[in-house]
Amino acid sequence: ALLVTFEAVKRMGKESAEVHTITMPCFGTTSRTHDNACRLMKQLGVTALEIPIREACIQHCRDIGHPIDQLDVTFENIQARERTQVLMDYACKIGGLVVGTGDLSELALGWCTYNADHMSMYGVNAGVPKTLMRWMIDSMADDNIFDGCSEILLDILDTPISPELLPPDENGEIAQQTEDIVGPYELHDFFLYYCVRYGFEPEKIYYLARKAFGQQYDTKTVQKWLKTFYRRFFTQQYKRSCLPDGVKIGSICLSPRGDWRMPSDAAMSLWLEKAENLDEIV
Repeated sequence: ALLVTFEAVKRMGKESAEVHTITMPCFGTTSRTHDNACRLMKQLGVTALEIPIREACIQHCRDIGHPIDQLDVTFENIQARERTQVLMDYACKIGGLVVGTGDLSELALGWCTYNADHMSMYGVNAGVPKTLMRWMIDSMADDNIFDGCSEILLDILDTPISPELLPPDENGEIAQQTEDIVGPYELHDFFLYYCVRYGFEPEKIYYLARKAFGQQYDTKTVQKWLKTFYRRFFTQQYKRSCLPDGVKIGSICLSPRGDWRMPSDAAMSLWLEKAENLDEIV
């Protein structure tokens, strides 16, 4: 999102300092991700701010009576929503707009906090799946599209995907890894493409996934994450029903103002039933 915004401002003939960036360290922030963010902002020459949100989140926990050591979804969402509040209010202060960072894979799985990172004034990544995002950044680093940023971008790509909302491990490393929780993005992006673009049913997607990823994942693993995909895809539609505007990049779009129409209370039972009974498919 930062690279897109930086390039847009440059093409408009404006100064890079007109892009305002904010890093908001809290309980789960590691030095690696924090330092990479700061280095990237400095190299691009954008206006960079650091607004720690730890004390604000602690106060909010007190206000709603949530134990600060209870590391549950409420604990995580408090941080996500505090960050969005800071972004929205700062944008209002300077007459700017909040550029969303969430991508197509996160929207498909609902891996975003409702009315937090789920929300922005414009979602530049809303049509870009996670696997394509990684390929794009890797290509830009290889071609040195953003002068002096390649080393930083490659280290970002080498960092485990994480919202960093839970405290780091004893070595100060990321403890909360997204793909351990929701599954490999390369599988989910594959499922999403054949589910939405072609309307294939679970049996066919499962068959194709085994052919495509047979060397990487055994059949039980493919089935496990396929069931996760359908469960999350159906239950998280309510987040997609009120998305901010976003650009369509490829052939898949989940915006309610574009290609995708789906009731938030759609039942997943038929798809899950089929996904449960895939053992006999070769």
